[in-house]
Amino acid sequence: MAAPHSCLLRAGWYGQLECLRGVWLALAVALCALALAPASDATSASLVGINYGRVGSNLPPPQAVLPLLEGLGIGRVRLYDPDPAVLHAFAKTGVELFVGVPDQSLAGLAADPGSADSWLRTNVLQFLPDTKIAALTVGNEVLTGNNSALIRALLPAVQSLHGALVKLGLDKQIAVTTAHNLGVLGTSYPPSAGAFRKDLLPYICPILDYHARTASPFLVNAYPYFAYSDDPKGIHLDYALLEAGYAGVPDPNSGLHYPNLLVAQVDAIYHAIAAANTAAARVVEVRISETGWPSSGEPAETAATPQNAARYNSNAMRLVAEGKGTPLKPAVALRAYVFALFNENMKTGLASERNYGLFKPDGTPVYELSYKLPRDNSTFGGGAGGGSGWRFPGDGNATGGYGNDGINNGYYDISAASADSEGKWRWAQAAVAGAIVVLVA
Repeated sequence: MAAPHSCLLRAGWYGQLECLRGVWLALAVALCALALAPASDATSASLVGINYGRVGSNLPPPQAVLPLLEGLGIGRVRLYDPDPAVLHAFAKTGVELFVGVPDQSLAGLAADPGSADSWLRTNVLQFLPDTKIAALTVGNEVLTGNNSALIRALLPAVQSLHGALVKLGLDKQIAVTTAHNLGVLGTSYPPSAGAFRKDLLPYICPILDYHARTASPFLVNAYPYFAYSDDPKGIHLDYALLEAGYAGVPDPNSGLHYPNLLVAQVDAIYHAIAAANTAAARVVEVRISETGWPSSGEPAETAATPQNAARYNSNAMRLVAEGKGTPLKPAVALRAYVFALFNENMKTGLASERNYGLFKPDGTPVYELSYKLPRDNSTFGGGAGGGSGWRFPGDGNATGGYGNDGINNGYYDISAASADSEGKWRWAQAAVAGAIVVLVA
């Protein structure tokens, strides 16, 4: 910033005029770049996302999801398959998608690299650029499953899709990764003792090499709920619910202090990566692909209540939105996808599996969140025609089923590209164009 000041010291009025013209021209170019940038780029700081599962017989159409996301202030969504109707619904909304590659596709992708080209043509390329696809998540929790053929196919399938994206010049735009269950850890407590299961190391080490080479994130599904349910006497409920007032737990080996169980789980993964692959540990980022708390469950699942679910998910959103890292990685902002958008009545297993949603299928909230995400978490408005116009049947109040005492109840009033902000961008573009004309004259 010293250059503009020093150049004004040139002798004579003409030299000062030339200097000022140079300064204003540089400023105009910078403003022009900002004014012409898409609105979604202005919200790239978004850290909180949500999982949109569709294992239900009574779920609304994908167009109905958009007002719910806007009401929450969430513009990052993880899908579990590349359903065309869903991908079309998100077109021109600015919502950033992580698109799942189903387990059943892995064998073909691993066996024939050419099949990745076909898979991308069918499930990705035809939706670009209107639909904002940021990553492909190949399989889900494959390494902790019992299908050995699927485990062997995981990395080859990931590499096949990444190679196909490289040929298309899309590898910098779309990452390829996979999501792991926290059960990949053989040791998780204390976090500094975190280590992967020895039987999984032959698969995890090459995956870490891949992440380091491609700068793709290591995704983990982290649920303090399960840890608390397994050991309610050994884990304090407030520690599992991420309550800010809880005293926390020290790590006796590292001396680091852990205020809640979620960041302890993430750091256990970081320590496991360092133990398995020192080189990868320096560059691989851990992101939370799923985290949540059920609002209901079996009679024995006493912690699965609406009150606990509201506390956990509100605290998780607040923790992530603050942009802070973990005790081990304080400079790396935590990123997380809440699980899940809807209760899904066709999921198998314990009753809690069907009760992770923030919303009921009719769009009404299962419980009220105590935390409201900041505006810059949303990516809505990244393209023309944002907003579906779809509304749930009801009394015409148009809240998208998300009530919070009358604050920001409209579909679009927390959008990063509301009518007002769009007007500001148009004004900025016009002003910059005028400034450039004046400067040229």
